Parts: sequence; C-alpha cells; structure tokens
Amino acid sequence: MDAVTYPEKDVIEFVERHLVPLRIAHDSKPLATDFNVKWTPTHVICDPAGREHHRAVGFMAPEEFIPFLLLGIARVHFDQEYYQEATTYLEKLLAGYPKSEAAPESVYLRGVALYKSTGDPKPLKKIYEQLQSDYPASAWLKRASPYRLL
Repeated sequence: MDAVTYPEKDVIEFVERHLVPLRIAHDSKPLATDFNVKWTPTHVICDPAGREHHRAVGFMAPEEFIPFLLLGIARVHFDQEYYQEATTYLEKLLAGYPKSEAAPESVYLRGVALYKSTGDPKPLKKIYEQLQSDYPASAWLKRASPYRLL
C-alpha cells in the first residue's frame, strides 16, 4: 500500500479531509491486540470513541480504497443512527465508484438507512431491484432477496 495506494493524491486528500489516520505495527501492543490485528495491512474504521465499524485486510488499489473508506464512514453514521449522514456518504460512493467492490453493500445499506429513517418499506424493495439490475452476482442480492416480496 505504501508504494501504490497511500501516495496517491486522491487518497491523501480524502484521508486528510475525512479521517484521523493512525498507523501501528501489526505486533504493536496493546493496540494490535485491542483491534485484533493479525496481518498487514489491516484497515479498521472506528468512531471517535474507538469502536470499530468497518474492517478490511489486505492490499487495496486506490480505486477500491476510497470506496472502502466511504463505506466505513457511512457505517459509523449508520451504526450511530445518523441515517441522513450515512446516506450522504453512500450516495457519494455510488456516484463516484459504482463499479467498486463496496458498491453493492452501499446499495443495501442506503436502502436500509432510508427505511429506518422514514419507516417506508419502498426503499427495501428498491434495494433488491437495483442489486438485481446492477450487481446480479453480488452476495448482497441474496441478502436482499426477501425484499422482492414487498
């Protein structure tokens, strides 16, 4: 990641604008133990209190790293029940990185956030329809399959 992803201008700007990065060695105690870091690179997205909300292990190219970070930020907001903020980050991800590995999960989470913020089940059915149309091979389509019945 040091040679390809981290030095990328877009990655640097995104991290500086949205995150407080912390880099620790995989064997650094107690943080490596506290965050169950077993391999490098491990990326953990936490809220300001240090609670984990999103994680990935292994190399990511810049075009996958930024969507991973956007999804992580959205998950922090979602988990804290700030659904509008979560939706904003998920929509940025889907607009800028619709072919990324994070996109199908973002479709799913955006629909759930919209449902949870409004109580209207229509966004749940739209999850299934969009995943079926845009990401038919995604595991997230299988998770959304009950929503097709709404």
